[in-house]
Amino acid sequence: MNTSFRMKAVVAAMGAAGALFMSGAHAQIKIALVGPATGPVTQYGDMVKEGATTAVEMVNAAGGINGKKVELVVVDDACEPKQGPVAANRVINDKIHYVVGPVCSGATIAAAPIYNNEGVVVVTPSATSPALTEGKNFHFIFRTIGRDDQQGPAAAKFIAEKIKPKKVAVLHDKQSYGQGIAASVRDDLKKAGINVALFEGINAGDSDYSAVITKLKSAGVDFVYYGGYHPEMGLLLRQAGEQGLKVKMMGPEGVGNPEVNAIAGPAVEGMLLTLPADFSANPKNAAVVKAFKDKKRDAAGAFQLTSYAAAQVILDSIKAVGDDPAKVAEHLHKATFETPLGAISWNKNGDLKSFDFQVFEWHKDGTKTVAK
Repeated sequence: MNTSFRMKAVVAAMGAAGALFMSGAHAQIKIALVGPATGPVTQYGDMVKEGATTAVEMVNAAGGINGKKVELVVVDDACEPKQGPVAANRVINDKIHYVVGPVCSGATIAAAPIYNNEGVVVVTPSATSPALTEGKNFHFIFRTIGRDDQQGPAAAKFIAEKIKPKKVAVLHDKQSYGQGIAASVRDDLKKAGINVALFEGINAGDSDYSAVITKLKSAGVDFVYYGGYHPEMGLLLRQAGEQGLKVKMMGPEGVGNPEVNAIAGPAVEGMLLTLPADFSANPKNAAVVKAFKDKKRDAAGAFQLTSYAAAQVILDSIKAVGDDPAKVAEHLHKATFETPLGAISWNKNGDLKSFDFQVFEWHKDGTKTVAK
């Protein structure tokens, strides 16, 4: 695609999205919602947008924060690492001091040093790579989701104890998120004595994975784990079915998107994946879930309630200590917050002290059930 045309399209999309999600013309507290408004994984941006928007709407309906209304400003990074710093600089140039997002690990890792150095409070509801926070000493970077080294062991434990495969292939998309979670699963499977016959990367964005399907058949694997996002997982499932490779496949929360059904077709039935626990099923969250339903939003999606919690902890902190990002960051490090995720607090790295990942089975009608 022509680069200048693409950039014009991105700017137009950002402008339209920003206009859609402004909470008022005279908002006095701005929060940037950073994620993919364009590109192949916009659905994850939509999930995060639903959560943060619901939180802001509820706060504004109750009078705002200390009498101030809150405005969400959408900033597009297309979930691309090279766009992460571009988006961060836009946030800083617009003098916005708080961010819900970024959504994808690669873009978040690329942008985090800029946000931290400029004193912008970032709470990502979906970036799970340990590389975001491990050993970085960031003071302003937090997340309201667990890390891949929590998610990976949950997946590997289920595979070892419930599936009990003889020979496993672990694939990934060669990117920070996908390769990181795949390596975590591989390592834990090996510790459990499971034979990992293949650990290999595929190219995200390709349309034909027949060569890797052939390799999986030749290796005689009876289970496949894929670290990455739904477009590639959908193709792997569909093309495996077309080539007669009948094995169970599993992925991380990045494959948990109804769009995978459109790509994989009937072959999606029974796909396994790790996701945050279904916090929407907790009766304590009834009022929040109703607020989602009233706007025809899905509180049970992968990132809606982690995003709601990200916005909530920022707004609760502003209410407690004032509209000062340095004070807000300090408050986040010290406080415990009651959120739809339960009581949450962070360690010195900005990682949650605990988080519950569960294994689900995905169905061809787009629903999911807890795997057993």
